[in-house]
Amino acid sequence: MNCNHPLKEAPLMLRRAQHERETACAIWHSAHPELVEGRAECSFPRAVNRCAAAVLGTVLALAAVSPTLAAPVATTEVIAARQAAVPKTGDAAAWKVVPVYTGPLIVQDMVEPRLMEPSTSQVQVQAVTDGTRIAFRLQWADATKDELPGIARYSDACAVQLPVTTGPDVPAPQMGEAQRPVEITYWRAFWQGAVDGRPDTIKALYPGAAVDHYPFEAASLPPGSEAQREMAQRYAPARALGNDMEGPRDRPVQDLIAEGPSTIRPAPETRSEGRGVRTDDGWVVVLSRPLPKGVAAGSRTQVAFAVWQGSHQEAGARKMRSPWVPLLIEGAAAGK
Repeated sequence: MNCNHPLKEAPLMLRRAQHERETACAIWHSAHPELVEGRAECSFPRAVNRCAAAVLGTVLALAAVSPTLAAPVATTEVIAARQAAVPKTGDAAAWKVVPVYTGPLIVQDMVEPRLMEPSTSQVQVQAVTDGTRIAFRLQWADATKDELPGIARYSDACAVQLPVTTGPDVPAPQMGEAQRPVEITYWRAFWQGAVDGRPDTIKALYPGAAVDHYPFEAASLPPGSEAQREMAQRYAPARALGNDMEGPRDRPVQDLIAEGPSTIRPAPETRSEGRGVRTDDGWVVVLSRPLPKGVAAGSRTQVAFAVWQGSHQEAGARKMRSPWVPLLIEGAAAGK
């Protein structure tokens, strides 16, 4: 039975109306089985079809002039809306018509080190796909801005997790399972500050510090000289070994792979992009990555989220997290 009604191609803001329309169709079909048998098209009364089309036209006209009607609708799953291109910033106009999923977060208290006191209670999530990549917009409340690295300092951060293999049986949401990996896109405020231009200097990290002699800035060693580079490596052993976790960095995100707690490792390459912006009461972060293998238009998979509050001394396993959340990848872009 093909219920191809006018509301079938409605924009995202009319998804609820479409659902109610299809529900009415189902009720009509069950009440009039004699009109359904052998028919290829829906037998719902044409008068009602015409009425629905008229209502749709009215709502679309109002939406064109009413910013209130154009507000994103709330959903019980993450819906990746199909658009021509994925937004790169959190204030892009494209997000204004994308459904919002508000996901409750729970403490990670299953493995050590555990987080015993909750912090971030929820995260608001939107998603957009262009058929090749998918972008997630995460927004959450955080009273403090933690973006300066240093001793006993913890970064604000967030992450998006997707199963490597798409299927009805997904691995455990706690970073996957052995032989059943997950892919994680991880953003840190520490990294965002560096990408945004924060100098890699003691004065930038500790504004109140007075530098008398420091290997990176010592006047007695010409910058860039062999002696200066040797001294820099001596006092920065992690960088000397190729560990670039703290910088310098050209993007504020890193792609990771995990097969369960304590198994996380860097992906062979980072193909994700991201940008975080501080708001009046928290953060808005956009994370963009390629669609997972096997995920196509109209298909479903699962997604999970995590948030760290630096002021709450959250790092690593100490985090607020979500369970798996259904993720719908929409079909053709609107207007196509």
